[in-house]
Amino acid sequence: MTNGPMGRRPFGGEPPERADSPMTQQKAEYTGRYVVLLDEQEPQSGIDALQSSVGIASVERVGGAEAEGATELLQRPDTSVLFDDLATAVVEVRPDQRHTLVTTAEAEPTIIAAEPERMVYASVITEPQRTLTGFFPTYRSDEDEVNRHTRAELAASLGPAWDEQNTTWGLQAIRANWSTLTGSAVKVAVLDTGVDTDHQDLTGCLEATASFVPGETVEDGNGHGTHCIGTVAGPVKPEHAPRYGVAGEARMLAGKVLSDRGVGTDGQILAGMAWAVSQGARVISMSLGAPVEPGELFPQTYENVALRALERGTVIVAAAGNESRRPRFVAPVGRPANCPSILAVAALGKDLATAWFSCGAINGAGGEVNIAAPGVDIFSAAPDGTYQTLSGTSMATPHTAGAIALMVQAHPEATAADLRSRLLSGAYPLPQPAADIGSGLLQAP
Repeated sequence: MTNGPMGRRPFGGEPPERADSPMTQQKAEYTGRYVVLLDEQEPQSGIDALQSSVGIASVERVGGAEAEGATELLQRPDTSVLFDDLATAVVEVRPDQRHTLVTTAEAEPTIIAAEPERMVYASVITEPQRTLTGFFPTYRSDEDEVNRHTRAELAASLGPAWDEQNTTWGLQAIRANWSTLTGSAVKVAVLDTGVDTDHQDLTGCLEATASFVPGETVEDGNGHGTHCIGTVAGPVKPEHAPRYGVAGEARMLAGKVLSDRGVGTDGQILAGMAWAVSQGARVISMSLGAPVEPGELFPQTYENVALRALERGTVIVAAAGNESRRPRFVAPVGRPANCPSILAVAALGKDLATAWFSCGAINGAGGEVNIAAPGVDIFSAAPDGTYQTLSGTSMATPHTAGAIALMVQAHPEATAADLRSRLLSGAYPLPQPAADIGSGLLQAP
């Protein structure tokens, strides 16, 4: 795999080169703050209860359109931040009052959940360049062949080798190169490490940018965000590369929620989500997350924020995570992809087998994989007007976001629930179990 000086890490830390034994997961990292989910009808009641019983830091209210202004507020130890549009707060509390905060939240009916704020990471794999022989499903139109084979058997049969001279293998696999749709005028938010705003392939697709990382502009000093945005909306006919973007005419909202080191916090992610929804994003793509333990429940705050976004017409997709070391060890889908209302995207290799690092459905409700997309040796844009090839569930996620943008163009009045249903029902069956790939291989409409 081709890498620059990225300094990034997947869920749970930088992995070793591929091993046949389970990886010891890094323990969850916390900031000391709490994320509090409030009743949308009475958010102030919950805040008042916390201020009177716990003495949380003074609260600044921030609307979604002004969420970028929360960036510095989130770093101040004397300030808590309430995102009005999502009825969600990030609160500062003294260490000796944390237990009281939790008990107050349990007793106060207008507080739905209170969870420790965690660190979040870009979900990309760094490994040596590997040469893979990949093949494409035959999709034969011959009626006799279709009668003799199930669709899954056809997908498993090996067809012609991938030719990436004109189009990346990922776009070929999801059939984006056959679609007449372009994602025209559809707003897609990518919450990541920012974007190279001067990249010759991407300047025309950027609708708006915002940084939620203190002390850093939206410019991408990592490369992860630029790569993901390129996968969503790289041009149909780039001058210096094969086509690599799914929805070349989508309008991109680039929210920098991870630092140039590929690290962020729940508060920064929530600020980016509030901003994206306020900007009218129909899709939010999050190639980020944190590892979870077997049996760990999904985070209530992210789940309820995702539900509120769905009600406003926004579909959220997130990387399933890269903690597995298949075939001997499969790790559970990470957070926030493990929320029932967020689509968890697994990664496939060029042979359409599940990527060795891709997490699976180990935990219960919400911990399933919803769909799978190309995530190994994915070519896309990089900072300084260049390109690079990366692997990870991070790379599968923007393929999915781009396909949803195409669906929105075709069905602009569709609800978020309708878009989810269309996406999953249109997936191409593969032989792997649903625990690994969900509905199957993503297909562009």
